Amino acid sequence: MSKIIKIAILFLFPVVIHAQETQKLFLSGTGNDHTVDWKFFCTEGRNSGKWTTIPVPSNWELQGFGKYNYGLDKDSLRGHEKGLYKYSFTVPAAWKGRVVDIVFDGSMTDTEVKINGRPAGATHQGSFYRFRYNVSGLLHYGSSNLLEVSVAKESANRSVNMAERHCDFWIFGGIYRPVYLEAMPVQHITSQAIDAKANGYFQASVHLAGITGADRLNAQVYTLADQPIGQAFSTKLYIGDTLAHLQANFDHPQTWTPESPNLYKVVYTLSKDNTPIHSVEQRFGFRTVELKERDGIYINGVKIKFKGICRHSFWPTSGRALSKTLSLEDVGLIKEMNMNAVRMSHYPPDDHFLDACDSLGVFVLDELTGWHHAYDTEVGSRLVKEMIEKDVNHPSIVVWDNGNEGGFNFDLDPLFDKYDPQGRPLIHPWALFRHMDTQHYINYDYGNATYWHGHDVFFPTEFLHGLYDGGHGAGLYDFWEGMWHNPLSAGGFLWDFSDEAVVRTDRNGELDTDKDHGPDGILGPYREKEGSFFAVKEIWSPVRIQPREITPAFDGSLEIENRFFYSNLHQCHFSWRLSHATTNPAGTAGEAESPNILPGQSGKLTLALPAHWQDFDILSLTAKDPAGREIYTWTWPISRPAAIARRLVDTTGATPARITPTDSLYTLTAAGISVAFGKTTGILRSTQNSKGAIPFTNGPILTSGEAMPQQVTTRTEGNAAVLEATYAKQSVCQLLKWTLYPSGWLKMEVHYFPPEYEYSLLGINFSYPEKGKDSVKGIRWLGDGPYRVWKNRMQGTTLDVWDKAYNNTITGQGNVVYPEFKGYFANFYWMRLETANQPFTVVCADEDIFLRLFTPADPIKTYNVAPSFPTGDISFMNAIPPIGTKSQKPEKLGPSGEKSMYYDYSRSKDYAKTITLYFDFSGK
Repeated sequence: MSKIIKIAILFLFPVVIHAQETQKLFLSGTGNDHTVDWKFFCTEGRNSGKWTTIPVPSNWELQGFGKYNYGLDKDSLRGHEKGLYKYSFTVPAAWKGRVVDIVFDGSMTDTEVKINGRPAGATHQGSFYRFRYNVSGLLHYGSSNLLEVSVAKESANRSVNMAERHCDFWIFGGIYRPVYLEAMPVQHITSQAIDAKANGYFQASVHLAGITGADRLNAQVYTLADQPIGQAFSTKLYIGDTLAHLQANFDHPQTWTPESPNLYKVVYTLSKDNTPIHSVEQRFGFRTVELKERDGIYINGVKIKFKGICRHSFWPTSGRALSKTLSLEDVGLIKEMNMNAVRMSHYPPDDHFLDACDSLGVFVLDELTGWHHAYDTEVGSRLVKEMIEKDVNHPSIVVWDNGNEGGFNFDLDPLFDKYDPQGRPLIHPWALFRHMDTQHYINYDYGNATYWHGHDVFFPTEFLHGLYDGGHGAGLYDFWEGMWHNPLSAGGFLWDFSDEAVVRTDRNGELDTDKDHGPDGILGPYREKEGSFFAVKEIWSPVRIQPREITPAFDGSLEIENRFFYSNLHQCHFSWRLSHATTNPAGTAGEAESPNILPGQSGKLTLALPAHWQDFDILSLTAKDPAGREIYTWTWPISRPAAIARRLVDTTGATPARITPTDSLYTLTAAGISVAFGKTTGILRSTQNSKGAIPFTNGPILTSGEAMPQQVTTRTEGNAAVLEATYAKQSVCQLLKWTLYPSGWLKMEVHYFPPEYEYSLLGINFSYPEKGKDSVKGIRWLGDGPYRVWKNRMQGTTLDVWDKAYNNTITGQGNVVYPEFKGYFANFYWMRLETANQPFTVVCADEDIFLRLFTPADPIKTYNVAPSFPTGDISFMNAIPPIGTKSQKPEKLGPSGEKSMYYDYSRSKDYAKTITLYFDFSGK
C-alpha cells in the first residue's frame, strides 16, 4: 500500500463512520416466536375458500389450512393448493428517492408478488432461497401500500417439484421466513463476497449499483468490539462500475475454527469527494479451506475429520418456520455432542442458523436442494447464485453440496466455482466427485479399492441411518476408530439430528412422522435426548481416556489422548470427584492440572487423590473445553459388586430359616418371607411376605439352552436354609443354589456354560407382570445409566444411583419420555423395583451383568432395529444383542455388531458364567 494511499485513507477514516446504512423495515415477524398477522385465503383443503388471517412467517398446514403432504406421497391436491396473502403497510416518506427492495427469505414455493396491484417481478420458483424485487417505483411513500402475494404449494416447473417437492421429507406451503423492505441510496452496495485467508490475506468482491458519481470504496476491519484492526484500505471507482475489488494484508489475525470461532467485521463505505454515501457491515472470519487430492481436507493448514450430523430446518409446531432462539439451541446441542460439523440437508438454512454456527463454532456443508432429481439448468443457475450470494461470507461454511443422492445437475458445478472467491470444495453427496467419495450407508470396512482401501478422500455425508433406537451411536465406535486412524478419512455425517414429527392440527395434535418416512433423529422432535446422544458425546470426545481398571495399585495417573484439531489440553479444565454408592456422606472433589498435550499427541493426566480414596465407590472425571463446555464425564467403579453386596445384604438372624416339603414344592421361610421352589426343577414358583404374594416368579430360566437337574436337595447351613439343584457333567447348567438367610434375604447362585460358541442372548429370566395389582411404577438402581444400552452401543452411560419412572416409550415414535424404561442396562449392582403394592430389591454380586427390564414394544416397521429379547420379564444377562440401522443389519456395522462369542474347549469351571443375586422381598 503506497504512502499516498495511506495518507488518503487517514483523511477518509473520520467520515467513514457517519455513512448512511441500509435501512430495514420488517413486514412480517422475524421467526416463529415473533409473527405478524396477514390476511390469508387458502384455495384447497382445510379452512379453504374464505378470507381469514395467518401469522407470517409460518407454514399454513401448521396453522390449520390446506393439507399435510409428505414428499413421497402422490396426492395431486397440493398441485392446486395455493395461499393468497394481503398485507397493508406504510413506507416512510423519507425513503422517497431511494432504492427500495422487498426481500423474501423463503417461500414455498412459486411466489408471485404485487405491490399496489402491480407485479413486482417474475414469479420466483424454489422454496429455500432468498429473493428480492426492486419495488421503488411501485410504492406510495408516506402513505398506505398493499402487498399481495400468491404462493403455490407446488411449482409450475417440473424440475423444482422433482428436486424439492417430491423428496423424502415433509412438504409444506407458505411464507415461512421473514419478509422485509430494504432502503438504500441510489448509489449503493448490493452484495459482497469475502475471501479472508488464515494467513491474514483479505480480498473482497463488492457489487455496486447506480454508480454515477461515487468515486471511492473504502473498507475498515474491526473486532466485534469495534476495535479497528490494521489500516483502512480502498479502491477508486468510475461511473458505471458494478464490481469493485478490495484487498489488504493483516498480521497474525486470530483465525476461525470450531474450537476458537474468532470473528471480525468489515465496514465498507461508498463515498464521493470524501463524503459518505452508503455503508455496509459484514461479519467474517480468517479461515482457509483446502482439498489436497489423495490426502485430506485442510482447514487453516490442519487436516481435519468431520464429526458431523445432518440437520433439517424443522420444528413440530411450525414446520420449517424457525427462530434465532431455536438455531442457537440446535447449534448448542451439536456442540454438546462434541460434534464439529453439520450438513444442511437438504437445502440452505436460515441466516440465524449460520450465524450461530459462525459464533459458536461448527463446520457447515451448505446444500443446494435435489433428491434423486435435480433442478433444470435455467432455474438451478439462479438458485445457486441466490444461495451463494446469501451464504458466501459465513466462515463456518467449508464445503458446498450440489444436490443429494443423484440430484446433481453437472451444468451447475462451474457456478459454485464462479460465485465463491474462496474456492471451497464442491461435493455431490453419496457420489465420487472431484476426488472426494461421500457414498452413503456404507458397511463397516466396505469395498475393495474404495473407502478404507481406496485412494480418494472419503467422508460419507450420511452414515448410520438412525431409526428408532438404532444407528447414530450404535456401531459408531467401530466406524470412528477406523475413520480416525485412516489417513484418507475426513470423518462423516450421521443421519440425522432430530425426529421430523409434525403436529397434526387435523388429528388433535398427534405427532406424525409419516410412519417410518420422516427423518428419525438422535433427538426427539422437541429436542429430547435419546441414549445415542450421550454415546456420540463420549465417542466423539476430543479428550480420550485410555480404558483402565481402578485397582488398589492405581496411582492417580490416566493415559490421555488429545483428539482436538487445534487446542492444547492445557487450555481445558479437569476436575475429579469421589462418591459413595450406598450411603449419603459427602464425597470429595478436586481439580487436576491440565497437561500440556498438543493435538494428536498423548500423555498423562494426574489426579491428586486423597490417601483414603479407596474408601469411596465411584471415581468421576469431568473435562471442560476452553469455552467452559463439558466435554464428558467419565466414571470408574472403585468398589466391585461383591463389596457393595456385602454392605447391603443382611445374612444374620437368631431364628433359623425353615424348610417345608410338599408334593411338588420345597418352601423356605424366614423373617416373614416365604419362597417356594419346584421340587424337581429348583425354579422359583412363588414369593410371599406378610402383606401377601409378590408376583416375581418362574426363574431362573436360561435364555439360551435348557437344563433339567439330576436332583434337587435341601439342607441347612447354620441358620440358613439351602436348596440346591445339581446337573449332569455335560449339562448347560452346572449349579443352581438358593439360600434363605434368617434375615429373610434370599441368595441365588447360577453357574452355567453357554450352549453354543456364538449367541445373542445369554443369561437368566424371571417373570413379573408389568400391569395389574402390583403394576410397575418405577425403579431406583445403581449401575451405568440412565440410558439403556446395546452390545454395539455401550458408550454414553455413567455409574451412579438412578431413579426412573415407568414408561412405554417407543424411541422416535410419537410422544416420548426419555430415558426409556424398558431395555438392557449395563454394569448392574442393585435395584429397587417400585410397584403398586409390593416393592422389592435385587442385589448383584458379580461384575459385567446386564439388567433387562421387560420388552420394549416394536416400532411400526422393525427393519433391523428390533433386537431380540428373552422370554420372561426381568432378566440378568451376561450377553445382550446389538442393534442395526434402517438400512443395515448390526453385523454389517463392525465387530461390536457381531454376536457374542464364547470359546472354552475344556469347559473349565473358571470360564463358566456365574450370576449371584440377593433378593429382599420384605418391602422395606
